[in-house]
Amino acid sequence: MRTPARGFTLLELLVALAVFSIMAIAAYSGLRNVLYTRAAVEEQNRRLAAVQLAVYRLEQDIEQTVPRGIRDEYGEPQAALIGDALADDRLTLTRAGWDNPLGQPRAALQRIAYRLRDGRLWRLHWPVLDRGGLIEPRETLLLDRVREFKARFLDQDDWRDDWPPLPVSGDENKPDPDRLPRALEISLTLEDWGEITRLLPLPG
Repeated sequence: MRTPARGFTLLELLVALAVFSIMAIAAYSGLRNVLYTRAAVEEQNRRLAAVQLAVYRLEQDIEQTVPRGIRDEYGEPQAALIGDALADDRLTLTRAGWDNPLGQPRAALQRIAYRLRDGRLWRLHWPVLDRGGLIEPRETLLLDRVREFKARFLDQDDWRDDWPPLPVSGDENKPDPDRLPRALEISLTLEDWGEITRLLPLPG
């Protein structure tokens, strides 16, 4: 004699659904945490790469500084290296080693500047050294979320916040505007990572 098939009672179905719901919620929470962690790690990696590239670019420019002043669009001479914490361009210099893979008729020297604007650090460069007219620089965004960008200059044994040194009144031996400091300290204060400082020697 065959025993009649027995189905699930309503109570058993409700218990099974409750257990399945708890397991599904736990699995979804774990998966969500994994995805959030992965996204945060990827964002940190992108940020780290951007910061490293910006600092590397700064180091390369500073370490290849040359004592070559220029004339601006008004024909006025500018020092080889200029640093002013109150100016739009916090750091301006002439550097060597400008790559020329296409063999264009231009110098291997390049005039560049670093400008902090609205929390973003920009690198500017001009296509010529002595401008002889109004020439707009080309801008490249280096880094965002920057609170402050500062530079200090080692003159002999003293640190200065600006460069070049101003001539002393009554001193006949005026300082050479193209003289470079012994070293340059740059400081980047980021919104997320705080302060990053680099001390870089200059050529000569």
